[in-house]
Amino acid sequence: MKKLATLLIFLICCSSGYSKDPESKTFLVLFKSKELKESKTNIKEIESQFSPFFSTKHYAGNSELALIIEIPSCDFDECFLGEFLVDLEDGRKVQLQHLAFRLFDLTENKNLHQQYVLMYEESVSAKKKAAKATKADSKP
Repeated sequence: MKKLATLLIFLICCSSGYSKDPESKTFLVLFKSKELKESKTNIKEIESQFSPFFSTKHYAGNSELALIIEIPSCDFDECFLGEFLVDLEDGRKVQLQHLAFRLFDLTENKNLHQQYVLMYEESVSAKKKAAKATKADSKP
């Protein structure tokens, strides 16, 4: 009986040692440069407020300004991230969602994308099977 209890405790300890760490989440925040100018801030200042705590990258180009924020092992969603306060030059604090054009949870969208790709591949393979069956039926 003692051996069984020891084995059970050992198995529980080993399985918790191999438990999977929670996946980090990646968010994409899009800004319009016109709106940032009206708020008298820029994407580099916004990024500097997130970078001490999270891994960030910003992109500026011909289209909207983009900020990618990677948050390790969290239960955040885009609504919670949008409620973060951002300091402006004039000392005001504004929620990120009021400055941002759009907020996306790329981790969630990646999972949805994989599901759509699988559904598409299944429909394509079903069509190919149907086409092969019709070709086989049409040959004498």
